[in-house]
Amino acid sequence: MNTNIAKSQRCGYVAIIGRPNVGKSSLLNRILGQKLSITSKKPQTTRHKLLGIKTTDLSQILYVDTPGIHKEEKRAINRYMNQAAKGVVRDVDTVILVTDRTDWQKNDQEAADSLKGGRGQLIIAINKVDLLKDKTSLLPHLASMHERFPAAEIIPISAENGENLDALEAAVEKTLPYGDFLFAEDQLTDRSERFLVAEVIREKIMRQLGEELPYAVTIQIESFKVRGKVIHIDGIVFVERDGQKAILIGKNGAKLKRIGTDARVSIERLLDQKVMLKLWVKVKSGWSDDERALKSLGYDDI
Repeated sequence: MNTNIAKSQRCGYVAIIGRPNVGKSSLLNRILGQKLSITSKKPQTTRHKLLGIKTTDLSQILYVDTPGIHKEEKRAINRYMNQAAKGVVRDVDTVILVTDRTDWQKNDQEAADSLKGGRGQLIIAINKVDLLKDKTSLLPHLASMHERFPAAEIIPISAENGENLDALEAAVEKTLPYGDFLFAEDQLTDRSERFLVAEVIREKIMRQLGEELPYAVTIQIESFKVRGKVIHIDGIVFVERDGQKAILIGKNGAKLKRIGTDARVSIERLLDQKVMLKLWVKVKSGWSDDERALKSLGYDDI
């Protein structure tokens, strides 16, 4: 690489953290300009760290989407998600702490407390400001946040409609060190296609059955084979109880068929190739509170 170019290029890691359901994944998707991280209205949809890479002429910003940080750790999966999110903070150049309008809860404080000992520059993104009926109500909250975090840059945004994201991205870029790019300029993530496919399937289940099966579901891709112009994917949907299995399958298999159809359409868009998707539902009792089971199901990237 030309050394003059390298001296002008910036490259660094940026953690996106916050309590559940403040819009972290929506923010990553909006910044990248395409869907990478799954989203739903249900809190704790994100369970894994997810790297999203944005490359421009002079910068490569490595955004790390994280699970929502929450105080209560009722099950092993909750402990896993908290550890995954909090562990990122120690190793990044910059942290974006995402909050929801003028709201500040105990889980926001839990996320803020996790920053202690981190070396990264802090930027606070106050999200969903487009939903504020009275924009003047933001002013005292901004003053309070400046008092609480005097060293942070605080930027009101809307991940939903892109409001003020240019300012956020410019602020992030200024915090990053100069250096060579770490990934190919056209690379979007370091995650495998298998991982992304499993996440798409889980998103469809969360969106269609979030009330009935909020957190009891996880996905394992058993087979991923390219045959000619078609990718054949077999996936297992694990639940914890027989009753949950019945809900997921639905009468005469209708619910599972609909989930599979919706997932296949999104996977074809993701992979830009025709897909044949087959899904099975199995019961794995207590998987979400069993550390060994979690590791066997892919929850091992802390």
